Amino acid sequence: MNKRQLGTEKESLAAEYLEEQGIRVLDRNFRTRFGEIDLVARDGDEFVFVEVKYRAGTNSGDPAEAVGTKKQAVIRKTALTYLKSKGVNPTEALIRFDVVSILGKTIRHYKNAF
Repeated sequence: MNKRQLGTEKESLAAEYLEEQGIRVLDRNFRTRFGEIDLVARDGDEFVFVEVKYRAGTNSGDPAEAVGTKKQAVIRKTALTYLKSKGVNPTEALIRFDVVSILGKTIRHYKNAF
């Protein structure tokens, strides 16, 4: 399995996990010239923009630690583009940024991660 296939598999696993928690996934891999958001979802009235990170082991630390300030800025900018493309005024929308960390077979969901 190549890196892209593995990423798609883990994003699907994260989407299933979120759905089980009552969070409805709207879009996957939303891309703009600024960057990409792995999952876009709704949790009640909130739009939730989700970054999925996977590591097989702990050699590189917790996967969530890989979402640094640069990546956060890219996700924020891409989220604004997403909302505008759907006709949603970003200043009136409830927005949350989450990270789903998959370490081996353990899934952790960090709400309001940044």
